[in-house]
Amino acid sequence: MSDPVFICRSNAGYPASLEPRKVYVAIDDAVARARGLLRVIDESGEDYLYPSDLFVRVDLPEATRRALHLAA
Repeated sequence: MSDPVFICRSNAGYPASLEPRKVYVAIDDAVARARGLLRVIDESGEDYLYPSDLFVRVDLPEATRRALHLAA
């Protein structure tokens, strides 16, 4: 199964790091999730923690998810 995909709905507090309406791939992190955080991967391939309420999860067809993952 692929990593979950999210769309940034707000970059409040992180204008230099997040782009609203941009698609981000996230890493499933139970500890972060329990703390209300989401671990997302940026363009450089690095992962960072952000408040989960800045994102909304989207369910995409598997082919689309693979294409996004390859493009990252």
